Amino acid sequence: MTSRGSSSGFAAGLVALGLACQEIGAAIAVMLFPHTGPLGMVMLRLVFSAVILLAIARPSVRGRTRHEWATVARLGIALAVMNGFFYMALERLALGVTVTVEVLGPLALSILVAGTRTAWVWAGLALVGVIALGGGGWDRLDPVGVLCALGAAVSWAFYIRGQARVGRAFPKLEGLALAMAIGAVISLPLGIATAGPALLRPDLLALGAAVAILSSTIPYALELIALRRLTEAAFGILMSLAPATAALAGWILLGQQLAWLEILGLVLVVCASAGAVWTSRGRRRPEPVAEPLA
Repeated sequence: MTSRGSSSGFAAGLVALGLACQEIGAAIAVMLFPHTGPLGMVMLRLVFSAVILLAIARPSVRGRTRHEWATVARLGIALAVMNGFFYMALERLALGVTVTVEVLGPLALSILVAGTRTAWVWAGLALVGVIALGGGGWDRLDPVGVLCALGAAVSWAFYIRGQARVGRAFPKLEGLALAMAIGAVISLPLGIATAGPALLRPDLLALGAAVAILSSTIPYALELIALRRLTEAAFGILMSLAPATAALAGWILLGQQLAWLEILGLVLVVCASAGAVWTSRGRRRPEPVAEPLA
C-alpha cells in the first residue's frame, strides 16, 4: 500500500512538473513577442517540436494510404490553428485567463461525450466561472483576445479527436511527428513574415527551441511516465490544474495580476474540469484525454 501510494505521489509530481514546464515555456514565449510576434513564435515552436519528434520517431513516409495522410493533415492543421489562436490570445490576455478559456474546449467535449445530467452541472459551473473571469466587467478583457482564446479552445477539441484517430492509425509517435511537421510547414509563411530578421539571431532561435522543449518535449515525456502509475481519472484531474499553474506562472514570471473575481472564475473552471473528469471515471469514452503538445 505504501509503495503504491508513493508511486502515485511520484507520478502526480511528474504531472505537476510537466505543467510547470509548459507554463514557463508559455511565459518565455510571451517575452519573445516583441521580437518575433505571436505567429513568429508559433512557427519557432512548431518547427523545433517537429524536428525533435521526427528525430525521435523517425516515421516512415512510404506505403501510407490517402486516408492516413488525410488524418495526419487534419491534425497538423489543428495544431497550427490551435497554437496560432493561443499565442495571439497571449498577446492580449493574461496567461492564466488565456489557459482558463482554452480549457473550455476539452471540457465541453468531455461533457458532450458524457451526456449526463451531472455533466451539465459541471458545464453550468464552468459558465459561471467564465462570467466571473471578466473580473466584474468584460470590458477588462480584450475582446479580440477572448475570441482568440475561444478559437484555441475549439481547436483543442478538434486536436483531441484528431490525435485519437492518428494514434489508432500510426504506431507510437509516428503520426504525431508527421502531423507536427505539417503544422510547422503551415506556420512558415506567416511566421517568417512576422518574425523577419529576428530569425537570424541565434539567441532568439535558442529561446524558441527552449520554448518547444519546455512546452512540448518535457511535459509529454513526464506525462507518459506518469500515465503508467496513474488512472486516467486521476491524470485528468491533475491536468485540470493547468489554469491555476498558468496564472501562477504569469504572476511570477510576467508580473500579471488577477482581480479576485478573475481568480474565482479560474477556480470555478478548474473545479468544473476536475468534476467532469471525476464523474466520468469508469465510463468507456470514444476519445481519450489529450494534452496539446505544441
